[in-house]
Amino acid sequence: MIVTRGLRKSYRSGRGRKATVVEAVRGVDLDVKEGEIFGFLGPNGAGKTTTLQMLTTLIEPDGGEATIAGVDLRADPAQVRVRVGYVAQGGSTWDDSTAREELVLHARMHGLSKAEARRRAADALTAFQLAEYADRPCRTYSGGQRRRVDIALGIIHQPRLVFLDEPTTGLDPQSRAHMWDEIRRLRDGGMTIFLTTHYLDEADALCDRIAIIDNGEIVTEGSPEQLKREITGDVLVVGLNGSTPKAAELLDGVAYVRKLEADASGLRLYVDDGATAIPQVMRALDGAQLDLDSIQLHRPSLDDVFLAKTGRSLRE
Repeated sequence: MIVTRGLRKSYRSGRGRKATVVEAVRGVDLDVKEGEIFGFLGPNGAGKTTTLQMLTTLIEPDGGEATIAGVDLRADPAQVRVRVGYVAQGGSTWDDSTAREELVLHARMHGLSKAEARRRAADALTAFQLAEYADRPCRTYSGGQRRRVDIALGIIHQPRLVFLDEPTTGLDPQSRAHMWDEIRRLRDGGMTIFLTTHYLDEADALCDRIAIIDNGEIVTEGSPEQLKREITGDVLVVGLNGSTPKAAELLDGVAYVRKLEADASGLRLYVDDGATAIPQVMRALDGAQLDLDSIQLHRPSLDDVFLAKTGRSLRE
């Protein structure tokens, strides 16, 4: 459904002699299969948004090749737009319009007849559980209801592929869970989903496969379980009472700690065997008279995958 090879995009920053070229995307290769939910992860500035904008024809690549839903991206961007849906992070509804009016308008803009536009709007309102609110102004909707309208607008023309940019940002937990169900329903109906997210639990729960981008390059790709299996050993999360720098200095480089990450609340230690490392960590901290608040044992997460591949945490 999506194949890219060497996709690139650069920008000029500054003026005159001080101008520099910023490589936002540096040769991205992607293969997204038909009928899967594909997650695109990366921190701010990694090239995630630029890649998404190229794939949806919003900006033109500087180089490389891409085929989107069977169409050459650079040769026929207009036909790409016919075949895909796009749901922006900021939303696209007007406060004074109703969901039904928005859906009919979007369907008409895609070339559907008035009767067909009304039929599809009615079907979408039912499918996204919006029929009860269909004729109320969008300003009266909750965040979750409004986000469901956004996605209904993105697929009103029944595309084979839909791009969702941060689909659950700002939603409460209940609305997020409902949105996950809606996305799975689209996938089960045969649609391919390409979504960006910074919620690691969302990527883990929803995505069949994910790609992680950093500094404009894909650093790893695979299913969440495959990627987590690449990180051997266990993770110890150590909570400390104001002595994190001293504890980090004490434990960094000891034989049983393969990698250490410090933040304001404490330490994350990557060890081969958590059960063996816990008493050693406790003895070391006690011997240095450092206060230990808590210690927890975890299996590797997607954030641990990101840390292993890039040297820093995606959570930040």
